[in-house]
Amino acid sequence: MSNRKQAVLFLPLIFACAALAVLPMDVLASEGHDAPRWGDFGWRVINLIIFAAILWHFIGGIAKRFFKGRRENIKNTLDELESRREKAKEELSSVEQRIANLDAERQSILDESRQQAENLKRSILEEAQRQAAQIVEQAKLTAESEGRAIIAELRATIADEIVDAAERALRSQLTPDQHERLITNSLNKVVLH
Repeated sequence: MSNRKQAVLFLPLIFACAALAVLPMDVLASEGHDAPRWGDFGWRVINLIIFAAILWHFIGGIAKRFFKGRRENIKNTLDELESRREKAKEELSSVEQRIANLDAERQSILDESRQQAENLKRSILEEAQRQAAQIVEQAKLTAESEGRAIIAELRATIADEIVDAAERALRSQLTPDQHERLITNSLNKVVLH
């Protein structure tokens, strides 16, 4: 701080001390006491001024720094509170906007969910139809295969029965000589041809 500012700060203090010195003189003079001793009073004022200057010199800087730091702290706190207030306003407007759009968003979500459900239903039905067609095709193939196997088995059984019946009929009608001749002819035809 400059000397001029210090002098300006001490001037009110000097005037206050001078006023305090003059007032008691009038009071004391009216009561019949002796007039104050000006030399003593001057030394007291000088002592007071020196004491105030020493206090100001040692404590003034600390007090200035304290109050300056306090002022900056308050300013920073106010700035921070203002920025937090602005953020809160932005968040509030964002929340209000979301609340305002909540019905539209809900309807959009419902529509999307319905569409997904329809797509899922359609894909499940298509898969079920494909699997049903595959099962029917497999059943047809299995039925045809089993039918062929049954027909082949039936033919083999019928052929065995026909052979047995023919053998019985031939045995009953052929004599052993005729039988022998038939075998010989068959062998000759197979061997000769």
